Amino acid sequence: MTTENNIILDTIQINQKIKRIAYQIYESNSSEKEVIIAGIVGNGYIFAEKLVNTLNEISLLNVTLCKVNINKKKPLEKITTSINVKEYKNKSLVLVDDVLNSGTTLIYGVKHFLDVPLKRFKTAVLVNRNHKKYPVKADFKGISLSTSIKEHIQIDFFEKEAKAYLV
Repeated sequence: MTTENNIILDTIQINQKIKRIAYQIYESNSSEKEVIIAGIVGNGYIFAEKLVNTLNEISLLNVTLCKVNINKKKPLEKITTSINVKEYKNKSLVLVDDVLNSGTTLIYGVKHFLDVPLKRFKTAVLVNRNHKKYPVKADFKGISLSTSIKEHIQIDFFEKEAKAYLV
């Protein structure tokens, strides 16, 4: 099978999911003045950038984009962020990744932010695969899929298009 036959989400559908998740983030933070969108390095950060752009279009929230540097192959290594702790302390934060697979990356990202007092802490993913080995959930998700362990979800973000497909 070609990847064209395995497309889960096309550009239009991904854009719709981004818009819906942005509205959900806005609704859950309607009493806030500011929200931090923390994208996990790689596609999680690209997805976070798209959420920030949409939030800026639909809301009056002061939205700050933060890059979360996690070594996905060695998540126990030191995690760093593009903004310092003072900038997100006691604020509402949404940790963003593209795919929630086993939950390893997201759980270590959550653990990093638990060292700092936050006003509200949520997670967002574009695709939730339902194969978690850690007790982590996505508060905001574009789509949930039940796939086999051997299957993988690949998301490609390009300048004007995006695709999610089963590999």
